[in-house]
Amino acid sequence: MIVVMQPGASQEQVQDVEARLRQFGFDIHPIYGVERTVIAAVGAPELDRNEAKEQLESLPWVEQVTLVLKPYKFVSKKFRERTMVAVNGLPIGGDLFVVMAGPCTVESEEQLFKTAQAVHQAGAHILRGGAFKPSTSPYSFHGLGRTALELLQQARAMTGMPVITEVMDPRQVELVCEYADILQIGTRNMQNYDLLREVGRARKPVMLKRGMWATYEEWLQAAEYIWLGGNEQIILCERGIRTYETYTRNTLDLNAVPAIRELSHLPIIVDPSHGTGRASFVPAMTRAALAAGADGVMIEVHPNPASALKDGAQSLTLDAFRELMRTLRPLAEVMGRRL
Repeated sequence: MIVVMQPGASQEQVQDVEARLRQFGFDIHPIYGVERTVIAAVGAPELDRNEAKEQLESLPWVEQVTLVLKPYKFVSKKFRERTMVAVNGLPIGGDLFVVMAGPCTVESEEQLFKTAQAVHQAGAHILRGGAFKPSTSPYSFHGLGRTALELLQQARAMTGMPVITEVMDPRQVELVCEYADILQIGTRNMQNYDLLREVGRARKPVMLKRGMWATYEEWLQAAEYIWLGGNEQIILCERGIRTYETYTRNTLDLNAVPAIRELSHLPIIVDPSHGTGRASFVPAMTRAALAAGADGVMIEVHPNPASALKDGAQSLTLDAFRELMRTLRPLAEVMGRRL
C-alpha cells in the first residue's frame, strides 16, 4: 500500500497515519519529501489492507491511497496459470470451444424439447434454459420454476447434454443443484454476496456473468467470493455492459476476453445474445468471440422467436443456429480450437 499525504501535511498528521498503519499490522517505510510525504506500508493481510485503505482515505490530510496488490488473490493469474472446469467430463478452458445453447426461458415441454434436440444435433455441448428469470418489470414472465427444472432434467436425459440454468436466491441453490450441472449467476446478481457465498458452498460449477455496470476488478472480486466459499469451479461470462449507445441492448465488451486472460486463470465465455440484443448480430459476435480467444459462447435459440415470452429479438431460429455452427467449424480450426 502506498499512502500519499496532502502537500503541507503536518508532522502530527503524518505520525497519525503511521500509527494507524501499525495498528493494522503494517510495517511502514516513510519517504519524507520537500513538498509531501509518501508512506509505503507492507505486510498486513488482504482484508486488513482493504479496511485500512477505506479508513485512511477518509482523512482530509491524506491525498491518495493505492493498493499495490490486486484486491483478489485466488482468482488472480499470479495464483495459478490456468484453470479448466470439468462439467460431467466436458472440459471448459482447454482447446474445446464450448457452445451453450437453448431458450432464454423454458416455456413449455414442446418448446424446450424441440430446441434441445435441434441444438444438440447442430453440435452444441451444453443446454441452457431459464427456470427462474429476473426481469426489470414485475409484470413480465418470471419462469416456470420447479416445473422448468424437471423439464430441463428430461431434456438432459434425452440429449445427454449437461444443463445450465440461473439461480437467483440463496434459498434456491439446493433445489437448483438437484437438477442443474452448472449454476448461473446473472448480471443483476453479480454482487449479491449472500448468493455468491451460497454457491461457493455448493460445489457445483458456477458461471458468473459480469454485472452490466461492473469493472473487471469488481467482476473478479465477485468470483473471489465464490472461491473463498470453497468452490474453485468458476466460469466467467462477458454478457455486455451498459453504455450510452442505444442501438444495441448492451455493448459487448470483447476487450474482456484478453483482459481476463491477463488478470485471471479462470475460463471465460461470451454471451452475444444479451451482449447485443439483436439476433442478426449474434453470428458475427460469436465468431468475434472465438477469434478473441474466448473459451465458449452462450447463445439463445428458440423455435419461433416471434412468439417467445422473453428475449425473442435476440434469439436465433433453429435454422440460424445450425448455420452458425457450420460457419464456426473452419474458424475454430484456424484458431487452434475444436468444436
